[in-house]
Amino acid sequence: MPTPTVVPPPRPLHPIASQADRSAPPAPGPRVRIVPWVDPVADPHGVHPCSRYVELYWLGIIGPSTTWLLRRLNYGLELHGDPYDLHLAETARSLGLGDKLGKNSPFRRALARLVTFELARLQGPDELAVRTRIPPLPLRHLTRLPESLQRSHRRWLDEQQLPQVERMRRRALRLATGLAEAGHDRPTIERRLADWQFHPSVAFHAARAASEAAPTTATAHGDRDPLRTSPGSTLLPARPLRPDRPVAPDRPVLFDRALQPSAPDLPDATG
Repeated sequence: MPTPTVVPPPRPLHPIASQADRSAPPAPGPRVRIVPWVDPVADPHGVHPCSRYVELYWLGIIGPSTTWLLRRLNYGLELHGDPYDLHLAETARSLGLGDKLGKNSPFRRALARLVTFELARLQGPDELAVRTRIPPLPLRHLTRLPESLQRSHRRWLDEQQLPQVERMRRRALRLATGLAEAGHDRPTIERRLADWQFHPSVAFHAARAASEAAPTTATAHGDRDPLRTSPGSTLLPARPLRPDRPVAPDRPVLFDRALQPSAPDLPDATG
């Protein structure tokens, strides 16, 4: 009697994952809802988080990581226009703070500093309200800054009492003076101020005043400049200004979105 042939049952077919399924992002991590903090008392006197004021005065108090986090949160609010969900691990990596979210992780400490210094506040277990206008630095924190920044801050407070036009005139004169001290002539200074979106009349008067004061400044500092007081010096003279190249101030510059989007300024920051 022949042995019957046993046919095994067919194996069940498993669906093959598509390329899109294999490249799908991993499950989302913890998220926080970011909403704007509306403060009718402090907002009229506040500045933009990306302003020169925050970079000069707040950064020395809250630290660079917290400053960048504050800017990133406000950028999200500006981009979305409404409250949005913040992916914590992804944001931490994008700021160079790693992807650890423990209690003592750099990212968690940066979030905690925002709340400690009242730049943000918790509105629930998964919601954070962030200021979109940063108030002036309180006096108790201001005394922790270097004396040069304290002097600069006092002058900033005095200028806030002036009309907007007068503040722009003073700012243009400071920039023009810096360009004149760097050796730029009057037409170049006026053209650069116009590039920084100052009114033509403001640029004209600031360039003229800075150019007229430049010889006095050079004489006052000539005894400390070996290129001017040592005719036989072997040092190479300064290269002449080339009009076909853009002019840039020799001192560090920062940007202030709240006043002039394209005009740098660093008042008294170096003492």
